Amino acid sequence: MSLNAELHRHLGGAVVPRIFWRYLHRTGHPLAAEYPEFETFEQFITRPRANLTEYLELHTLVERVQTLDTLEYFVSKLVRGAYVFESICYLELRHTPFFRTSSELSTQERIRQMRDVVRVINSSGDQTEYPLVFSQILCMHSRLPYEINLAILDIATEMPECVCGVDLAGPDTLYAEKMGEFISLFKLAKDRGVKTTGHLFETDDGNHPELLPYLDRIGHGIQIPLKLPHLLSQLADRGQCLEVCPTTYLKTGTLKDLTQLRTVFEQCSKAGVDIVLCTDNAGLHDVRLPFEIENLLIQDIMDFKQLRACQEASFNHAFAWPHDSPPQQFWRLLIPGTKVEGFLGT
Repeated sequence: MSLNAELHRHLGGAVVPRIFWRYLHRTGHPLAAEYPEFETFEQFITRPRANLTEYLELHTLVERVQTLDTLEYFVSKLVRGAYVFESICYLELRHTPFFRTSSELSTQERIRQMRDVVRVINSSGDQTEYPLVFSQILCMHSRLPYEINLAILDIATEMPECVCGVDLAGPDTLYAEKMGEFISLFKLAKDRGVKTTGHLFETDDGNHPELLPYLDRIGHGIQIPLKLPHLLSQLADRGQCLEVCPTTYLKTGTLKDLTQLRTVFEQCSKAGVDIVLCTDNAGLHDVRLPFEIENLLIQDIMDFKQLRACQEASFNHAFAWPHDSPPQQFWRLLIPGTKVEGFLGT
């Protein structure tokens, strides 16, 4: 039995299209009239976009619906699906809490309401029927001012029972003009002991090596092995991994086909840089983690040895996995006659 860890999944893109469409119709949402048939809605949601910025507009669409009143519905459904259909036993769910607050409130009131958003998501993810290990990564955002991004970092610092790290998300075309702010925020996160990841080197607009020293993991990062392989030795020295989300690169037009990822695996393997396989937006893509894995295997982009390395790396690099070992090592204790060369602990 293979158990998976998902380290890069967005709340805004995690709910499958049919569940989202059913919610719109059950609640009489205006989008329901625009898409009376599921098939047209699914085509709209899952079709490829011209670039990353256009692709991220889908998040804006979903964020308007994911409010304090509805978060429990969406989070409970995605946790159930992750556990039942994907064998995910560890999930880091990332989101920007400010975008789930009420737009009718003042900025300061919305900043205060962000804590309620984090609490509701935390309680909604705790389901006895589907007992995966669940935590949140809070995304600072390229479209938000420093004041709000700092408040997001403050919440991550003050609520470790709900939050395991911070991220940088949003259009990477806006990164350059705010890079000084982002570096100061990530420096502060490291000083506070908050784990860090960031959407970097996904596209050429996100190539900012000056931020790399402040990250524990790199969200995407595929442009490093593809175009800037000289940086890989630095990643290896820091023990950083790449969070690779294959289908995303097709949906955003970043890659023409998945076979281009073969270079990513080859270069990272040579340099000793770990890769963890993720879905990014499993719902919007209508592709779950096992299918991401299968696609890479059947196209000979990676082999089963590399797959095992990726699966083990996902637990080794997890911010809140409560054990010293991946679960595959626990299973050996339960199989009669299996020789266990030492137990790393629970």
